[in-house]
Amino acid sequence: MSVTQNVDRAFASSIGEGGVDDAAYKAQLERAGAALDWVRAAYRDNSLPILRMGETTDDLPAVREMGAKLRAGATDLVFLGTGGSSLGCQALVQLADYAVPGLGLFRSGPRLHFLDNLDPITLEVLLTKLPLETTHFLATSKSGGTGETLLQCIAVIAALKAAGLGDSIGQRMFGISEPEAGKRNALRGLLEPFGVQFLEHHTGVGGRFSVLTNVGLLPAFAAGLDIDAIRAGAAAAMKPILDGADPADVPPAVGAALQMAAADGGRNITVMMAYADRLERTNAWWVQLWSESLGKDGKGTTPLRALGPVDQHSQLQLHLGGPKDKLFTVVTVDVAGFGPKLDKELSELAGEPLFAGKTVGDLVAAQGRATADTLAKNGRPVRTIHFDELDEHSLGEFLMNFMIETIIAGQLLGVDAFDQPAVEEGKILAKKYLAES
Repeated sequence: MSVTQNVDRAFASSIGEGGVDDAAYKAQLERAGAALDWVRAAYRDNSLPILRMGETTDDLPAVREMGAKLRAGATDLVFLGTGGSSLGCQALVQLADYAVPGLGLFRSGPRLHFLDNLDPITLEVLLTKLPLETTHFLATSKSGGTGETLLQCIAVIAALKAAGLGDSIGQRMFGISEPEAGKRNALRGLLEPFGVQFLEHHTGVGGRFSVLTNVGLLPAFAAGLDIDAIRAGAAAAMKPILDGADPADVPPAVGAALQMAAADGGRNITVMMAYADRLERTNAWWVQLWSESLGKDGKGTTPLRALGPVDQHSQLQLHLGGPKDKLFTVVTVDVAGFGPKLDKELSELAGEPLFAGKTVGDLVAAQGRATADTLAKNGRPVRTIHFDELDEHSLGEFLMNFMIETIIAGQLLGVDAFDQPAVEEGKILAKKYLAES
């Protein structure tokens, strides 16, 4: 396994008061066995197509074909979509240095712009500053009715027409959405008259679970990533489940049982602290996945994301000295030995002689380890997840693991992990208020 999980420091038997009750965890893990049976049945009858995504290949030629068109001659790629139509894409392309602080501007290939939050000033300024002659756009909405995405597309079309590029909109804009199939698809209705080409959004995979479909893989391919390796990593995450492994040997079953047992003990906040710039967007993806899938019927736990080492300086005091209402997942990458090597004379001049001869990666690795140990020593339950190497395969495995963990947690909570009724209500009211304004 390229991604390993350890929960030894999560339990009262190992860290004392504040740890997750061992008996509660064992009870939830036993229940997770039935949830795993449900997952296996859903795999067999293909009622949850996401479970087969790791082994799916027949959609990849179309992804590569459109990806080549999307990238060809482009200095800038603009991705229009929100929530699940965007966060998974960003998680993947961060492997290609997108949104990496200080480095994102230097990445090779087209500049990447994700307009996942509808902000009128941002949209107007960007459309003014973009070189529209060499900018391509990808609009994604499963239903085709996402108001934010439709507004963005209307603004983009108007900007292209104003720049004298109206006759070539079909070569500059691309889309991903469900087929109409007897019901109106507003995004297709808006874009197809201009000759915009579409890939079909998988009808059986919701937006927040769509990272391994063409929704995530098309931007990943355009950014130069190995989409076969992403899918292979997802398949690796499914293997112990399909092999019929005991729940204790299935990482997402262990994770879901731990999460639910922690909640049973009043730990209703779950914190993921990742020690890698290239996992920051993955953390944001996870927050939506967990929140929108499980926060129903008065149930669920609150996800909180943190980035190490920087959030040691902004959150760790609360986590160590505040209420014991949290479960922690510390995610590390094998970075020891990587990065600049620290000069002996300069280290001594800075008053840190122990830095001499070490690399920056040595320090970050030590910090991740120290945070997990300190949390545990202070009675805060901790699980750790470690990447031997952060690449397409390992990230695909990680993403699939957490989708399955969320699905199993939904089964344990007794909620439908795949709907979002409260969100839909808000969308309806927003459109009503817009019409009244």
